Amino acid sequence: MSVLICGSMAYDNIMVFPDQFKNHILPDKVHMINVSFLVPDMRREFGGCAGNIAYGLNLLDKNLPVTMATVGKDFAPYADWMDKHNLNQKHIMVVDDSFTGQAFITTDLDDNQITAFHPGAMNESHQNKVSDAADIKIGIISPDGRDGMLQHAEQFVEAGVPFIFDPGQGMPMFDGDDLMKFIKQATWVTLNDYEWEMMQERTGLSPHEITEQVEALIVTRGGEGSHIYTKDKRHEIPSVKPAAINDPTGCGDAYRAGLLYGLVNEFDWETTGRIASLMGSIKIAQHGTQNHSFTLDEFKGMFKDNFDYTF
Repeated sequence: MSVLICGSMAYDNIMVFPDQFKNHILPDKVHMINVSFLVPDMRREFGGCAGNIAYGLNLLDKNLPVTMATVGKDFAPYADWMDKHNLNQKHIMVVDDSFTGQAFITTDLDDNQITAFHPGAMNESHQNKVSDAADIKIGIISPDGRDGMLQHAEQFVEAGVPFIFDPGQGMPMFDGDDLMKFIKQATWVTLNDYEWEMMQERTGLSPHEITEQVEALIVTRGGEGSHIYTKDKRHEIPSVKPAAINDPTGCGDAYRAGLLYGLVNEFDWETTGRIASLMGSIKIAQHGTQNHSFTLDEFKGMFKDNFDYTF
């Protein structure tokens, strides 16, 4: 059985601003921002939410991730990267007259980020059908084309496949009614703390009201750990002190890879959350979203060192 990962594939152009945005953005001028940041460091990495989640899950179990995405005519270097890491590309569709998604990410010294994103071929994600993938145990809908996200949720329900709804940067595409429908369809919902504030504002729902409809609501809180709300309690998941703090980009995707691994293996929430937390900690120590690496035995050793038990 596999995990179907629906979402974006993208090239990440990552730039580091050696200062703090707050020193250059005047609060009383936010209605007319016109700023320029000199970024002496820039890297181009393989990314996109689906690509990052698949990469992380592949480190934990090479048999699990199946990526479903639409990409553009410039995808060949990314395809070679996936081949090198034995990542399943069966359900990646090339749209010949589009570019692969492109993210332009600027990070300051406080790990704040300003991102511009060109969706490109993502806008055709609805051309992929969940039913095209066989032997799927669970799935995830991460940021993708709007129509694709809406249709894939319906298709997961029709196929009887439980899935995580992970709106991420795609949140602005949906109003309260859309988000209410996703929550009703999903088995689990995951957001970071900022996205959670937006979710509450648009739906008016509390954690209790959401967990009456899903098995769990997972809210990540950066260095403060994460909260996993279930019908009976709120699980407090601690953060893991990273070896270094080099690049926050993709930490949420690494966390979600850990969630999927715990869910597909039917671990309890305390263990699943800690696996996810450790995944995020490992990622933040590396530049880029797919440059961290470990064996499962090494991961289990790190898990035991941090939590005094194993899985």
